[in-house]
Amino acid sequence: MSVQTFTAPNAQGAADTCARHIFGLLQAAIAAHGRASLAISGGSSPKLMFQKMAATPFAWDRVHLFFVDERCVPPSDSASNYRMANENLIAAAKIPAGNVHRILGEIEPAEAAKRYAAEIREFFGLRGELPQFDVVHRGMGPDAHTASLFPGDPLIDDRTGIVAATFARKFNQWRVTLLPGVLLAAHNTVFLVAGEDKVDALRSVFHAPYDPRQFPSQLGNNGDSVAWFLDERAAQGLRSR
Repeated sequence: MSVQTFTAPNAQGAADTCARHIFGLLQAAIAAHGRASLAISGGSSPKLMFQKMAATPFAWDRVHLFFVDERCVPPSDSASNYRMANENLIAAAKIPAGNVHRILGEIEPAEAAKRYAAEIREFFGLRGELPQFDVVHRGMGPDAHTASLFPGDPLIDDRTGIVAATFARKFNQWRVTLLPGVLLAAHNTVFLVAGEDKVDALRSVFHAPYDPRQFPSQLGNNGDSVAWFLDERAAQGLRSR
């Protein structure tokens, strides 16, 4: 199976289609193993998807929810990925608190990364290997960043670590993020991208030479279980110049 792309007329359509796809992947994981692991991203695009997912009946007691990255702010802060997910998905869908594994953005970044990595190791029963999430939902910024891996970040070359704290100079902000080895190890990767401001980045990810240091969203885009859900405006970037 090659990389799949799906285009919808608008952001709502892309979000709805992406939600249905994720549900299918989670259902397959539950059928096979009795539970599923889903890592979600923040940003503006997922809000519509989370609302669609919350409005759809699902076996959330069988799903463990993780975060791809987090801003180092309290969970009540408007910039918190957890807060956005909680307001639009977790609380609305009544996902059990014990199934939600958040990054502690309110504590010192390196300690937050350490604790999150330990929680992931415990959940997956790891003994040195990398976790394999059933589904990792990722977004992409106008600069082609994904997770909190921005162009030029040395962490983009890390294939052995699980989690790290990183300083996003563009936003003058500390963040905690899953590392490339974990993103690449996911059983299924799902991108949701909307907006005309993503056109150039999408064009680079699909048509520029492979260089994730410059275009971090290229990480994993050559895998066999990657699906991109785009609105019509962003999809213009699939066309090469």
